[in-house]
Amino acid sequence: MKAVSKQVPKKATRKVPSKVHAKASPKTTPPSGARAKRRRAPAATVTDTTVTLQMVADAAGVSSSTVSRILNGSAKVSPGKQEAVDAAIAELGFMPNPVARGLAGGRTLSIGVVTQAIDSPFYGEGLRGIEAVLGAAGYMPLFASGHWTAADEKKCVDLLLSRRVDGMIVFTGRLPDETLMQVARRVPTVVTGRQLSGPGLLSMNFANVEGALMATRHLIELGHRRIVHILGPREHADSRERKEGYRRALKEAGIAYDASLVVQGDYSEAGGLKAVSHLMESRKDFTAIFAANDQTAYGAALGLYRRGLRIPEDVAMVGFDDLSGSQYSIPPLTTIRQPVYQLGELGAQAVLAMLRGEAPQGELPPPVLVTRESTRRLLP
Repeated sequence: MKAVSKQVPKKATRKVPSKVHAKASPKTTPPSGARAKRRRAPAATVTDTTVTLQMVADAAGVSSSTVSRILNGSAKVSPGKQEAVDAAIAELGFMPNPVARGLAGGRTLSIGVVTQAIDSPFYGEGLRGIEAVLGAAGYMPLFASGHWTAADEKKCVDLLLSRRVDGMIVFTGRLPDETLMQVARRVPTVVTGRQLSGPGLLSMNFANVEGALMATRHLIELGHRRIVHILGPREHADSRERKEGYRRALKEAGIAYDASLVVQGDYSEAGGLKAVSHLMESRKDFTAIFAANDQTAYGAALGLYRRGLRIPEDVAMVGFDDLSGSQYSIPPLTTIRQPVYQLGELGAQAVLAMLRGEAPQGELPPPVLVTRESTRRLLP
């Protein structure tokens, strides 16, 4: 019993209560600044996650339906109401829920975009234009690459439709017209690079014939008569149109068409390089090249360089597209400006207009000859 009586006081005299008291003390009597800091952090978190549309409406003095219509861009309100809603959203830290907005309107707020090669400098500019317009309207683009095969493009379209996209933008490609018209019967559709019409469908095509006319005329006006044309892919409508413009310019200048100066390409740098190698091996006489696009021109320029030929002293060069890199090539490339970024913007604006029930507008500006250091007058 003595042993027990000795252990009990030891347990009783341990400083457990004092330790508990020491931990609890700051919670019961903290400095006012610390208390404020600890309470503000969770309050901000709660506010961020619980602010509702109705709270914004109450703060702005308008109805919740007005706030909803302002957010989705369908409301026409006075500047005062717009400012009040904007101020309430900023003050409360309101973050619209895109999923809820989509469910409320029966939409996913996404647009399918079928391109051919996301890493292409040409398509890359167009995709940036699409992304800028859709993002500003609260929509998300879903990109898919068709790789210039109709089967892959069809898979992309089917996949995007299975994701319940609200609309579709198809950048050129090889899908049959009938397939595109079937897609347009399901969702508003914009297609570039061809002429096509139908319900829920808008097509936008650049003036390729006129642009090729301008490029070839420019070379003719500089005194060139032996002008090579490096084609794009045979199956591309825009490639065929550019060849037509080239032939028209020769005809109006009284220059005979020489099929041996027309070389197959594929719209790539490698295709331009291969075309020039073919020309040099065939020992054809020429003083200028009209390339079907800028990327082809880049490759052709490399081929000439490797053969010891200078641009424009030995061979003048004109491209087509006016990609951003063309002004920095050596020498800077004379080309036909095709507003690719604007093409993307117009395509996105058109599909959004159709979703609003409005008539879409998709007229592209005319081609422009951009003269740089890759062309000059042919010396006698």
